[in-house]
Amino acid sequence: MEQFKGFPAGELKFTAVPDLFFARLLPQIDSLVELKVTLHFLWVHYRQAKQAIAKNELLADETLVESLALIDDDVERALTQGLLRSVERGTLLHVEIENDDGIHDLYFLNSERGRMARAKIEEGEIGVVAVSDLEIAPPTKRPNIFELYEDNIGLISPILADELKDAEINYRQEWIEDAFKIAVENNVRKWSYIRAILERWATSGREETGESKQETTTKSWYTDEEFKELIQH
Repeated sequence: MEQFKGFPAGELKFTAVPDLFFARLLPQIDSLVELKVTLHFLWVHYRQAKQAIAKNELLADETLVESLALIDDDVERALTQGLLRSVERGTLLHVEIENDDGIHDLYFLNSERGRMARAKIEEGEIGVVAVSDLEIAPPTKRPNIFELYEDNIGLISPILADELKDAEINYRQEWIEDAFKIAVENNVRKWSYIRAILERWATSGREETGESKQETTTKSWYTDEEFKELIQH
């Protein structure tokens, strides 16, 4: 068993889970695959602000695939079972639609907005893409932290891979991209430097305004005494 290293210090991202889940749903769930699928669905639903998620998107989710592979070597079978049980329990809603690309299974959280979105699709009032950021295919792919590292720093060691994966979970995608950009602009192509920037933002906060891009191009802040050792080594 791989031991969890604990949550890092500083500001962390959180996923909202309704209290009703713990009070009414969790005591009734007796299947590990259902629990994993339900929690992951909640995570994706709130993190991406989607009213519906296609089954093929879940099946392409590396984190969920890795999680379900611990239960069943046939990940698609495990996902299908988890989704089926979640629908039977009433946690999720399901609708099957057909377009030029074929038949697609869409899943909605059984909330007021989820019920309204499903009803509008079933009644033909709106198209699939019109449902609040919903797309059948995954959206335009942004570079993940591994691609950013390989493109800007170099090869990834197995030990570093775990640390990069943790960072991708703990920090916002735009923060990671900006931190790599700062490292490249300052010609300090070291993960320790990038990590220090992310930790500083998590601890001290960062302005999320239109002027934040200007902050990322200001080199003097990142070359002070706090990062002097990282820059030199």
